[in-house]
Amino acid sequence: MENDATPARPLDALRPGLDLVRAAAGIALDALLPERCLRCGALVGKGGALCAACWDSVGFISPPLCDRCGSPFDIGAGEGLLCAACIARPPEYDRARAVFRYDDASRRLVLRFKHADRTGAARHFARWMVRAGADLLADADVIAPVPLHWWRLWRRRYNQAAMLGMAVAQTSGRPCVPDALIRVRATPSQGTMGRGQRRRNVRGAFRLARPAAVEGCRILLIDDVLTSGATAEECVRVLRKGGAAAVDVLALARVVLAPDYEYGGESLYS
Repeated sequence: MENDATPARPLDALRPGLDLVRAAAGIALDALLPERCLRCGALVGKGGALCAACWDSVGFISPPLCDRCGSPFDIGAGEGLLCAACIARPPEYDRARAVFRYDDASRRLVLRFKHADRTGAARHFARWMVRAGADLLADADVIAPVPLHWWRLWRRRYNQAAMLGMAVAQTSGRPCVPDALIRVRATPSQGTMGRGQRRRNVRGAFRLARPAAVEGCRILLIDDVLTSGATAEECVRVLRKGGAAAVDVLALARVVLAPDYEYGGESLYS
């Protein structure tokens, strides 16, 4: 049987502070250098994030949306309607929203932030997330990011979800508890897994570290990409078990698929 106990690790207590210092240094450096498009690197006007061509190529999500998962409808629909996937299997979270579709056009934008140390992009992404999740933020008591396992955090040097969470908190004025959840089990990459495999992969991978910070509160869970929702839903279960009154999810990007689309041999919506 796998032991979920996590041994004490050097510098763990300093991680949130180091993330803040790194983010502040990135913002300061951005102020001294010319603004460049976050996706292609072309020069853009002051305060810009994307050049005109990249802006047009990114599939920003806007209404009409599923009231539950935030997936866009192809045609106009009334407020409060649910997509077929949410009717067939309601997700664990109360509501979810995302800024843009995760597809060929946006993948480079996300991966440059996630794996290439483009942490200065967090301030731009946060502005978009605050707009996309305005209704969620209006009800949120606490912002909590999806955590990384300590081993992956050591290799990557920063948690992109935590950076987004802190930037969203700074932009919106809502409090952020970056260590509300911890990841106690390293899990394999889920890139080729179907929905059922993903759920099994993350089962028991998270633990509530700050119960007093979530008890009785409406939590806004922050992540970079919402794919099948398995990771977010496992975090939601842990938060609810710890006393959270409700949990919404706000992501930078989300995969948008037809309900019958097969992914890794298994429908993401099965």
